Amino acid sequence: MLRDIFLIFTVIGCGTLVPLTLVGGHSLYKQWSSVATLMKFTPQYIFGQKFWGYVAIAYIFQLVLFFFIWKNYQAVLVLRRRYFESRDYRLSLHARTLLIRHIPSAYQSDEGLHRIIHDIKSSYDVPKVVVARNTGMLPDLIEKHDQAVRQLEKYLAKYFSDPSRCPSTRPQCKVAEEDQGMYGQLRADAIEYLQYRIRRLRLEIDEMRQRIDSNDTLSFGFASYTHIEDAHAVAYATRKKAPHQSIISLAPKPHDLIWQNLDMSRATRRTRQFWDSLWMILLTIAYVPVNVLSAVFLSDFSHLGLLWPAFMRNLEAHPVSWGIAQGIVAPTFQYLIFLGLPSLFRRLYNHAGDTSKTSRERHVMSRLYAFFVFNNLIVFSVFGSAFRFLASVIEAQDQSVWDAIKHAHVFTNLMAGLCNVSTFWLTYQMQQNLGAAVDIAQLMPLLLGWFKRKFTHPTPRELIESTAPPPLDYASYYNSYLYVATVGMAIGILQPIIFPITAFYLFIELFFKRYMLQYIVITKIESGGSFWRTVINRLLAANVFCNAVVALIVGAQGVGSHDLIQDEAANASMLYALIPLPFLIWAFKWVCSRTFDDKLRYFSTVAKSDMEDVDHMLRKYRKNDRVAVRFGHPALYKKLLTPMVDAKAENMLNQVLSPDFQDKSIAGGATAYSRLGYSDVFIGNAEDGQKPETGGNAEMEQPFELVQEEDMDFEKFKRRAEFRDEFGGDGELYGNPEDLISRSGTPSTLRTLTPDLPKEFRRKPVEPSQLQGVSLPKDEMQDVAISEGHEDSVFQPTSALHEDNGRASSIDIDFPRPELDSQEIFTTALAHGQTK
Repeated sequence: MLRDIFLIFTVIGCGTLVPLTLVGGHSLYKQWSSVATLMKFTPQYIFGQKFWGYVAIAYIFQLVLFFFIWKNYQAVLVLRRRYFESRDYRLSLHARTLLIRHIPSAYQSDEGLHRIIHDIKSSYDVPKVVVARNTGMLPDLIEKHDQAVRQLEKYLAKYFSDPSRCPSTRPQCKVAEEDQGMYGQLRADAIEYLQYRIRRLRLEIDEMRQRIDSNDTLSFGFASYTHIEDAHAVAYATRKKAPHQSIISLAPKPHDLIWQNLDMSRATRRTRQFWDSLWMILLTIAYVPVNVLSAVFLSDFSHLGLLWPAFMRNLEAHPVSWGIAQGIVAPTFQYLIFLGLPSLFRRLYNHAGDTSKTSRERHVMSRLYAFFVFNNLIVFSVFGSAFRFLASVIEAQDQSVWDAIKHAHVFTNLMAGLCNVSTFWLTYQMQQNLGAAVDIAQLMPLLLGWFKRKFTHPTPRELIESTAPPPLDYASYYNSYLYVATVGMAIGILQPIIFPITAFYLFIELFFKRYMLQYIVITKIESGGSFWRTVINRLLAANVFCNAVVALIVGAQGVGSHDLIQDEAANASMLYALIPLPFLIWAFKWVCSRTFDDKLRYFSTVAKSDMEDVDHMLRKYRKNDRVAVRFGHPALYKKLLTPMVDAKAENMLNQVLSPDFQDKSIAGGATAYSRLGYSDVFIGNAEDGQKPETGGNAEMEQPFELVQEEDMDFEKFKRRAEFRDEFGGDGELYGNPEDLISRSGTPSTLRTLTPDLPKEFRRKPVEPSQLQGVSLPKDEMQDVAISEGHEDSVFQPTSALHEDNGRASSIDIDFPRPELDSQEIFTTALAHGQTK
């Protein structure tokens, strides 16, 4: 979209503004031939009625922007509706689930949640609800455990760098403060101590998981409906006000939630938002002096020469060399000082109480855009121009300060200064092309990977992670494109050559980013198009800046020019003609919001009545959605890390392995909470009185995992939950989404009150070895759900899952070990059986 916009801006802008400035200025100045070529394209050399051309350009550009935004709004709506209709979305649990926050203490129970939902009266469907429970120190314990595992891996990687000749001295490390009382030392043998620490933390984690059902309830919960339409209709009805002062919204994907912020009170969130916003404002102000110095001296070395005569003489003696340096130093400096801003803003918004990572990224993008526009564009450009104005006031020695200011012609000097600094932005836009080439070359990851392998002792886990596709930082990239577009619109009015340079950059970026998205990076969390409205709002703000620049140059040269002061009254109509522009932007935004926004956000605003005879099979199947399981805190089911060691050190490993650490019952922290697969875990006692299986019935693992050198690649471990969750592209790149409503036959909790699947849909467990020779009709079944560890399993035809809408659908297959690609195994088994 931006590429097409700037291609049209190039044709209109260069085809209109360049002839206007060249012809208009040529007739007024005898020394026209001595003016720099780029400066001839700026409006500082024309006056009067010629600026009606700029007024017309402002309206044309705004109409072009409106046309493309409207056209792409329609395209995004089509994509969004396809996303709603996709198999993954219709099978996902989060699509039909509501997040209820700020639940009053009197309603913090399953029955209380039912009363809140019942008071809405937007749907006859009765949802299954669950109130979240306090996880206490469990997330911190898991984080400490993972850190200890990684530390142990580092010490072992260095100690076993040459397995045939281990160092004579064992590595030492500092004992954690909480272990000093039991361990009795400040420093200890690193390998022995970390084994002890890992074992202790695993036992604590397992104990806390087993008693989680007795913990206090929290002020948030989830309600899951049978039909997606009902959930979205309730969310739409309560978008402004919900019963009992609660907040009801559509639930994000489970791994998109920032769990520690869901229980934050309103007072705490308001306080944190105030202080974090204040910190962001102070940070923005703190960057102003740095930007001022950069704008005044780095963008124009002649300003430095005014204060440093010796430098001015050197500058005049070597104009070409200093000109090249001036074009490189300022943009490079600007890039470096803003490098760490995205991470800083993410921390601030995490602390401020954002409830999902997607909303946090939108806020980060918005703050980055405001920061860049204010500090880089406004402060940098205006202060560079203000320096010349102050210099002219100081030079007026025979006048008072007020008279000097009046005769300095503020707006004319400001406009002239902006025209002079436009060459910097011309260089800046050109350097974006170099940045795009460096980005696609991935030089920094390549150099860092080479350095780690060559000069450090990377662990097997680090080597595996280094080969994983990196996630794309959408907030930074969206901000970059919006900022480039803002510079192109605002400065392009002053220097039309910026239009084709910006269009060329966006043209090559289209191919570069398309290549990166296909072959290099992943989308870590699929937002489903939720960035669109935020992006469009910033693009309209860029148009406001463009109109402000037009008003400045029209007011300075067309109306208020001291050379044509007698025509001021006659020319003022040009400024009056610009007044409707911001009101047109507001009206256009209002029309877009009323036309598209609700359709983009909600699958339906009307509930599907339970009295309708729709897909009886789907209703029975949906009874097995275990809301507490799917939206339980990751700390309740997250599989603990097992230390990875290079297989070459296998013979030496037994010599350093502590006897207590060889107890396999605690090796992987595997209990019934992790044995059911990724995020599929029940909490507490089963409905039929069954107890969670532990000990000998749980899956046993080795205390260390030996990894062959040829296997230290992400390709070998991409289906392992510990790698897939971080590098797996929303959990869907290497397997089915984590919250598909497909793992049936698992006992539910007393908290969710979820019944088991009806008997008519059950059959005995199916083992993969029994699939050989089996032939299933393709039109009747695509997949089979296999559940291990229970008396009953599920065998359902595809038609039992969906309304008859002609779309193919399936049930995913779940084995206990998350690293197995069960879908691939089962498909291979079926193919083998049908060919026998």
